[in-house]
Amino acid sequence: TNFTISSPANAVIGRYNLTLLVTSGNKIFSRFLGQFVLLFNPWCSGDAVYMANENERQEYVLNENGIIFVGNAKYIEARGWYYGQFQDHLLNICLTMLDLSLYYRQNAAIDVSRRGDPKYVGRVISSMINGNDNDNGVLLGKWQGSFHSHENPSRWDGSVIILQKWRQDNYKPVQYGQCWVFAGVMCTVLRCLGIPTRLVSNFNSAHDVDRNLSIDKYYDSSGKSLNIGKDSTWDYHVWNESWFIRPDLGTPYNGWQVLDATPQEQSK
Repeated sequence: TNFTISSPANAVIGRYNLTLLVTSGNKIFSRFLGQFVLLFNPWCSGDAVYMANENERQEYVLNENGIIFVGNAKYIEARGWYYGQFQDHLLNICLTMLDLSLYYRQNAAIDVSRRGDPKYVGRVISSMINGNDNDNGVLLGKWQGSFHSHENPSRWDGSVIILQKWRQDNYKPVQYGQCWVFAGVMCTVLRCLGIPTRLVSNFNSAHDVDRNLSIDKYYDSSGKSLNIGKDSTWDYHVWNESWFIRPDLGTPYNGWQVLDATPQEQSK
């Protein structure tokens, strides 16, 4: 006898146990058949991450190599990056990442029940890629001073070695990362879980701290610059976009969604 098992397109992702129950008269026989892992499926038209274009699925889900653009507007540098989302043990590391999050620790049942929603999973992963929330995050950021005895962020060229080191160090944050490293690692994790993801680089990137939608600079009456206000413009910034629908916002907002794992302000 052949059995076909189908999962709902919005099923919760993660590890599942498969057990066969056979009822015969008043007796029930149980047999454990094994484990399987369910992921988001961009090939499934009912899935929230469905991507219709096969070329885009090849690029944003299956491609293990990419280029990250960094530098400044007058000198843009292209860096190769190895995502390696299909390498050994990466899937287990990514699933464990979900179980280490503060969301899971605060309420495991609610957290797991929401793992069929790529919007929610994206937020959890964006929090877990950095170690700023005391949540066993993957990377600590550092932007100035010496990188003595730890890795200079500019020396990383792929995600796999970072995620493996995080696992080997018992989920202690790896030192150090900067924006393109956070984005590269998050791209690996989200692609591994089946969410189409890409990197975005922006040059002369405005950082509006007080949220008034302007970059404020202050001068005294003689025209001398005053060192007040925390708004700034960075040479560049790198973040991620993931592809999924937004039933909470409406159809016009379906498509590429911004996720940023670089710890600039507190999450939420």
